[in-house]
Amino acid sequence: MHSPFRGVAIVGAYDTRQARQLPGMTEAELVLDAVRGTLDAAGLAPTDVDGLNVSTWVTQISSRDVAQWFGGRPVWTGDSMPGIDALLQAAAAIATGQCHTALVATAQCGEYTARESTVSWTRPTNEFVECWGLYTAAEFALMAQRHMHIYGTRREALSEVAAAIRMNGARHPNAVMYGREVAPEDVVASRMVADPFHLFDCCITSEGGTGIVLTTEERARDLDVTPIYLLGGALDRQGMAYVTAPLWDRYGWVGRRAAQLAFEQCGLTPRDVDVAELYDPFSFEVIRQLEAYGFCKEGEGGDFVMGGRIRIGGELPVATNGGLLSYSHAGLVQLLQKPVNAALQLQGKLPADLTVPGAKVAIASNGGSGALFNDVMLLGTEPV
Repeated sequence: MHSPFRGVAIVGAYDTRQARQLPGMTEAELVLDAVRGTLDAAGLAPTDVDGLNVSTWVTQISSRDVAQWFGGRPVWTGDSMPGIDALLQAAAAIATGQCHTALVATAQCGEYTARESTVSWTRPTNEFVECWGLYTAAEFALMAQRHMHIYGTRREALSEVAAAIRMNGARHPNAVMYGREVAPEDVVASRMVADPFHLFDCCITSEGGTGIVLTTEERARDLDVTPIYLLGGALDRQGMAYVTAPLWDRYGWVGRRAAQLAFEQCGLTPRDVDVAELYDPFSFEVIRQLEAYGFCKEGEGGDFVMGGRIRIGGELPVATNGGLLSYSHAGLVQLLQKPVNAALQLQGKLPADLTVPGAKVAIASNGGSGALFNDVMLLGTEPV
């Protein structure tokens, strides 16, 4: 199979400031910072861009709104959810000649104000939430419990995942939880949220923005940047979260098909991956994805993550910026931040003690079993 994204490269990636809250900042200001920062990282001007997928969560700024910021000239606009979904759509637009340089950016702030409740996007108004209280943490906890029952996955494995990722965030100056070191024993000492998840097994909530700009391989050569190439990618969607019960037998391996397609598109295997920017809403989800994607066999993910294997300096460093557990989790922004950090890692732009030496191939993912979707993307320092 030939990669449908051959000849498409990421030439700029950027995160705005991330924080629990950004008082006095509007979403328009935040997403404009993301746009400007991303273009600056690529050495591009607004006139160089002819494709846009730019959005915000609360104020619902859209790509057509942003087209006015770029002078109201004709551009391609994408409408996919910001994240891997949007990047694959933009890459397809470039590959089919609909545009040559596409900017994908998003931001969120001002949404989570009722802090006596769980964050709003984890409790939409439908029957499973309203009647039974099955919010996000409970959705994913049910999947973890089933895996632990079937395969004997140990609590220690979840604690190692959480501690490894949170330690990365503790060393990243831009992380919301910068300086907050967490050891495995601290994870189980934190309060219970939804068994087996303690507080430190669960992602944080925050505000921020991010962006990526893609262009053709030919144009990338003319820029003073290190291009990162799209090697493969695919989406797995099995239904709407919070509407269908998260049954392990039906949804436990969501993302497996997407990963297989992504690897087939570029002729690589999990053994070729140097760094894994896996979606980490909860500690167990990393274990599940490692099994689903073929890094280890079913039921072996708990053992796979032990012994420092997923830490910086290990065989497969995971969520090297601190992920959703420690770096940031700003609504849908965090979907795009996974490939953003993969690109920054491969460009060597992370702090020195979070940089994986010689990394050439990275995998990024969005979603997970409790969400009933899982998207996968492979990036590399060399084209297919």
